[in-house]
Amino acid sequence: MRIIAANFKMHKTRSETKKYLEELKKIKFNGVKVAVFPPATALFEDKVVGAQNAYPAINGAYTGEIGLEQLNEFNIKRVLIGHSERRHILNESQEFIAKKFNFYKEQNFEIFYCIGEPLEIRKKGLESVVEYLKAQLEGIDREYENLIIAYEPVWAIGTGVSASVEEIRDTHREIRKFTKRPILYGGSVKLNNIEEILNIENVDGVLVGSASLDVEVFKKMIEIAKEI
Repeated sequence: MRIIAANFKMHKTRSETKKYLEELKKIKFNGVKVAVFPPATALFEDKVVGAQNAYPAINGAYTGEIGLEQLNEFNIKRVLIGHSERRHILNESQEFIAKKFNFYKEQNFEIFYCIGEPLEIRKKGLESVVEYLKAQLEGIDREYENLIIAYEPVWAIGTGVSASVEEIRDTHREIRKFTKRPILYGGSVKLNNIEEILNIENVDGVLVGSASLDVEVFKKMIEIAKEI
């Protein structure tokens, strides 16, 4: 099964997200798993919706965070963990990311778990990339039945420059040695490269950022995935 996921990041309101999903569901997914991650203020109950982030607690004195209690209100059982923007901009440590993972694993959530290297690591070669990615999997159950790994090279996120076919193929091949779970590619996935990316060995789907904000583009991406 191909997996096509949209990460809205800090874009769209709740009303915009609802309209987006109404339009999105005008097409049939036909065996493609579709996930949409809107901002926390745009969460509502829908089987495709997941949370971009959640604190590893039911509730508590964690100003600015949301936890299990808030997700349960909307019957949300899907969460994105470990995104590079939370690692590098918000300085989340691997220890804290693993704590989140294990908390939501205990709650049987579907976890989209992100890993990816910065440009200075990529420039050192594949061996250095693999070591870097291994460190981002410390404390993570790599065979958790509801785990989906998203490989997103940091240098390709939001830059318009996707990794090459060879870089994606070689890196996904190495990640496959760590886990049997699905592996997505993310990082400047666009309408003009999604088919090529989805045809690479060990690529089970994509995590789409800015290109997913246009529902017509995202619908076309799903249609492409259905044909592969």
